[in-house]
Amino acid sequence: MTEVNKTGQERIMYRTGAAARLAGLPVETLRVWERRYSLSDAQRSERGQRLYSAEQVTRLGLLKQLVDQGHSIGVLAGLNRDQLQSMLGLDGQARAVAAAPVRVLLVGAMLARRVAAMGQGALGLDVRGHCADLAQAVDMSQDPDADVLVIEQSELDERAVPAVVAAREAAGVGAVVVLYRFCSSATIRALRAQGCLVARIPADLNELALLCQSALTGHRPPLHEPATTAVAPPRFADEDLANITAAGNRLTCECPRHLSDLLLMVGSFERYSQQCASRNPQDAALHAELALASGRARVVLEAAMERLAIEEGLPLPKGWA
Repeated sequence: MTEVNKTGQERIMYRTGAAARLAGLPVETLRVWERRYSLSDAQRSERGQRLYSAEQVTRLGLLKQLVDQGHSIGVLAGLNRDQLQSMLGLDGQARAVAAAPVRVLLVGAMLARRVAAMGQGALGLDVRGHCADLAQAVDMSQDPDADVLVIEQSELDERAVPAVVAAREAAGVGAVVVLYRFCSSATIRALRAQGCLVARIPADLNELALLCQSALTGHRPPLHEPATTAVAPPRFADEDLANITAAGNRLTCECPRHLSDLLLMVGSFERYSQQCASRNPQDAALHAELALASGRARVVLEAAMERLAIEEGLPLPKGWA
């Protein structure tokens, strides 16, 4: 939405959801930051909704990048934009580039029409070439000075990933923004693993320049290395848990049955995560982390089950002291 400032000029304002998405933050995190630290001094609409300017959204993005690097939000909250940029190593020249119109190549017939209708200058874009779809992207008329390749495709699946990579290589750009309406989580992870910034098609096209600037500064969800920490192997087999449940039926307390159910579920998910198919290193890392997390939960629950079994006189697995 827009508002008119004191000089009579209009400026774009973003509601909380849009501001969080552009800054790379979960909405819940932004709300917590606002409540605890009053980060952006956001304005309010007539209906009481928070409104953020493009400058405030940029600052939130800087905060997100620094928090991802391990800095405390409590310390960062009192710093201005220049100080945050200095911590990230963004010098004056880089900031000037970020403020200039973003030179883009567009893929998507509807996207090109929407940009043309609104006016690329008004959107903070400099369109250097466009084509209708990914199939035509490798032959698109392009400009060597283009900075960002923007691809809009309503439905995305894993088959689009190599086409996006080929389009980026043909365009020779350093940053790619992929916009979608419907897409699986696995495909989003695969595109992010290729260095793409992936987002839903924005209802307000004024958000596009900010997305492009975020892609240029490398502001995208971090990718984690595979987790290597091992956890202890399972101490209770499914048969052991079934025996505990059967013996626990004579008790008034139903905790043995409930705890057995939890252990069966967590153990099953741990095994599933270990065996889940992985299409790339980042996908493998994610499932390794899931298996590790569920394994740690299993160890905690097994310790609780051991204590409960001893206290209630329930059968422990054979060979236990």
